[in-house]
Amino acid sequence: MVILSDSQLAPVTEAQRARIMSAPKTAEAHRELLAALPAMNAVQTGGTASAASLPAQIRAVAWNAERCLFPEASAALLADYRPDVVLLSEVDHGMARTAQRHPTEVMGAELGMTYAFGVEFHELGLGGPTERGFCTDEFNELGWHGNAILSKVPFEKVTMVRLDDHGHWFTPESGAADPEQPRVGGRMALLAIIPTETGRMCVVSTHLESNAGSAHRAEQFKRLLDAIDVFAPDMPVLIGGDLNTGNRRPPDFDWQSEELFENAKARGYDWSSTPDGFTTRPSLITPHPTRKMKLDWFATRDLSPVTSELVSALDPDGKPLSDHDAVSCEVTVPSA
Repeated sequence: MVILSDSQLAPVTEAQRARIMSAPKTAEAHRELLAALPAMNAVQTGGTASAASLPAQIRAVAWNAERCLFPEASAALLADYRPDVVLLSEVDHGMARTAQRHPTEVMGAELGMTYAFGVEFHELGLGGPTERGFCTDEFNELGWHGNAILSKVPFEKVTMVRLDDHGHWFTPESGAADPEQPRVGGRMALLAIIPTETGRMCVVSTHLESNAGSAHRAEQFKRLLDAIDVFAPDMPVLIGGDLNTGNRRPPDFDWQSEELFENAKARGYDWSSTPDGFTTRPSLITPHPTRKMKLDWFATRDLSPVTSELVSALDPDGKPLSDHDAVSCEVTVPSA
C-alpha cells in the first residue's frame, strides 16, 4: 500500500478510462483494473494535526456524509461535539456533484485535523438524478469516492484494506451494477494507529456492502477483523462506519439478524458504544421520508465505553447535510 503524504492521488488517464469502459464485466477483469490504477492502491494523507497525543478518554464521530455536499457546514456541525477522531464514509474527491472539491481536506482544515483518504470507487458517471442537480460541470476531474479518517493527532501508521476486489458494482452477476453509473472499485476500510497518553490505539473507518445479504457483510467484516489483527495486534481498536445492516430486508430493515454482530463478539469486540435509535433521515439526495434504518455502528476492542449519542445531520437552518445522522461516542483507552 502506497502512502501519499501531501500528494495528489494519480488521476485516471483517458487510456485507462477507455480500458475500464471496454473491459469484460468479469471479476478477473475487475481485479486487473484495480491493480492497474495507482490511486486504488494508495492512501492520501494531509492536513495539520493540532495535538501531539490524545487524552485517555477520547471522543469519536462516525458519519456517512453522503458525498459531503457541504463540507464547511458539516465541519461546523461536528465542531460542537469536539471530536478527537472523525470516521467518514461516502466522501467525494474531484466529483462534479461536489464542485470538484476535496471535502475531506476542507473538513480537516476547518476542524484542525490531519486526514487520511482512500478510494472506494472511481465513478465514471455524474451520479443519479438527484445528484446531477448539484453538478457544476459535465465531467468529474478525478471521480474519487471513498472513506476518510480525521484526527487531531498525527497518524503513526495508516493503511487501506479492500473488502471487495471482485467488482460487486462492476459485474452483472451481483445485481448491483448500474449501466448508467459505471464504476470501478469496492467496499474498503482505512486503518490508522494514533497515540494517546495511555498508549497507542487503532481507529478504523469502514463501509460495508448495501446491495448484498447478511452473509456477504459478515464475510467483509471478518476480512476486516483479520486485517486488524495483523495491522494492530494486541492493541485497543475502535471501528466506526456505515455497516448497512438490514439493508436488504425491507420493509422492516431487520438489522438484528445480521451475522456480523455475534461473529465480532466472539472475537472480543463490543457494540455498546453505539447509541440507540435509527440513523437514516430524508436528505437532498435521498428524499425517503418514511425509511428508517439502523446502519451506523461502533465496534470496540479493549476500550471502556463512557457515553454515546446520535448527532443530527440537520444544519442550524434545518437543511439535511446527509441521509445519515452521525454516531458519537466517548471511550477510555487503558494503560498499555
